[in-house]
Order: sequence, then C-alpha cells, then structure tokens
Amino acid sequence: MAIVYATLIVKGRKTLDQVPTIIRKDVEDILEALEVKVND
Repeated sequence: MAIVYATLIVKGRKTLDQVPTIIRKDVEDILEALEVKVND
C-alpha cells in the first residue's frame, strides 16, 4: 500500500499528510529512494 501512496504523491494527487501514520515512514523511504522532494 505504501507504493500506492508514494505514486499518488509523485502524481500530485495526495500529500504526505494524507498518508496514514502507520505507513508514513515506508512512504517516506520510498520517496527518498526515488529522490522525490516532499514539502510537507
């Protein structure tokens, strides 16, 4: 599910604040690996 949220963030459809707390760290790790800057 984390990859789904990461994809939605990259596409601009979600923000990091909209990610459930339980998987937020996983999403942050994915975005970091993709070298995506998030301004949340």
